[in-house]
Amino acid sequence: QVQLVESGGGLVQPGESLRLSCVASGFTDSTFANYFLSWYRQVAGKERELAAGLGSDPEGIIYADSVKGRFTISRDNAKNTMYLEMNDLKVEDTAIYFCKARSMPFSRDEAWGQGIQVTVSS
Repeated sequence: QVQLVESGGGLVQPGESLRLSCVASGFTDSTFANYFLSWYRQVAGKERELAAGLGSDPEGIIYADSVKGRFTISRDNAKNTMYLEMNDLKVEDTAIYFCKARSMPFSRDEAWGQGIQVTVSS
């Protein structure tokens, strides 16, 4: 099963930026390049929600309306790593952020990262 390890979280002030990274290993179905990648976030006491997703085709990028224009999801297949660049952070972006990888096309291998805290506060 694919394993995911996140890094790059922390505390920032409103308007600042953070870049989250998620390194993948242990693929059991295809290679990293063929995995659909996504970032979710979960505010304390609320359901986990999709923030951004990215397939092997760049036309497959999706963003939640709340982050569109501020967040950018990307991948480096040579490093088995996915990223979430978060710009102009707002207090409401405060959440635990999770990366997720799912093999395509049949989702035979799927896993979540452990989650990493992002706090935006003045």
